[in-house]
Amino acid sequence: MRWKKGMLIYNKNAGKDKLERNLEGCLPVLAPHIDEFLILQTKQKGDACRYCLEYGEEMNVVFVLGGDGTVHECVNGLSPLQRRPLFGILPGGTCNDFSRTLKIPQKVRQAAEALVNGKVRPIDIGKSNNDFFPISGEWDLFQMLNNIDEQEKSRFGKIGYLLSAVRTIGENAPFSYKLEYDGNFIEGEAVMILVLNGCFIGTNLLPFPMISPDDGLFGVAILENASLGAFLEIIAMKRSWTENMSSDSGVTYLQAGTLTIESKRPLDVDMDGENYRQTPSRIKVLAHHLSVLTPN
Repeated sequence: MRWKKGMLIYNKNAGKDKLERNLEGCLPVLAPHIDEFLILQTKQKGDACRYCLEYGEEMNVVFVLGGDGTVHECVNGLSPLQRRPLFGILPGGTCNDFSRTLKIPQKVRQAAEALVNGKVRPIDIGKSNNDFFPISGEWDLFQMLNNIDEQEKSRFGKIGYLLSAVRTIGENAPFSYKLEYDGNFIEGEAVMILVLNGCFIGTNLLPFPMISPDDGLFGVAILENASLGAFLEIIAMKRSWTENMSSDSGVTYLQAGTLTIESKRPLDVDMDGENYRQTPSRIKVLAHHLSVLTPN
């Protein structure tokens, strides 16, 4: 592939000690394929979104080198554009969950080589009110990502997310919810509701095999049981759930194109680790909204 104009956005904090090596790995691969190449570093939260809004329509391709938070920002900057460029993800963070869903190699140089020699794949994007998310939305009182200990994350990497989950799984009482999806209704109590467009959370492959980022549907997992065993069963993939199946461990899984989540008390809405607003929330799939580069 060759492009007239391209942009690389990189997060200086992602990967930290690996940043220089990651740039040395990807730049020599990308540069020969781009005639005019703009390289921008994020210095604070919101920069990646702003760069995409400001320059995105001028570009034929936008690459991002960073973790899922930086990817999330870029998706929020690119999704509102009338003319959206191709999007390429170079995994430079701790978990890189969406790049795993797209089967992008987890070493940056290999990822760059796979993308410039790869193919274009249209993918779905989730929209909740005026915000966009590529991976997952989380409606709950179990704020796993907010409870991450930064020292744990630095020391243990991706395992830090699991440690945070184990530490907090039983701390919050279930909440009452009402869920409308594609004209159907369900209500009850839960400790977490996950709206999924990707197959991984914290590098863990989720046991919901029907999730696909390009089928026009979300996977919706309702965790009704606050037990540690139920959560670890999901993470350890001791069983796989199918559509509309409830398990004796307290997990219900379904698929939907649109849904509305209501709760008796306001719940924080967490999208790809970023908190935006509270319930009620209306969520819909924007089918094939972005075109991404993926390996052949």
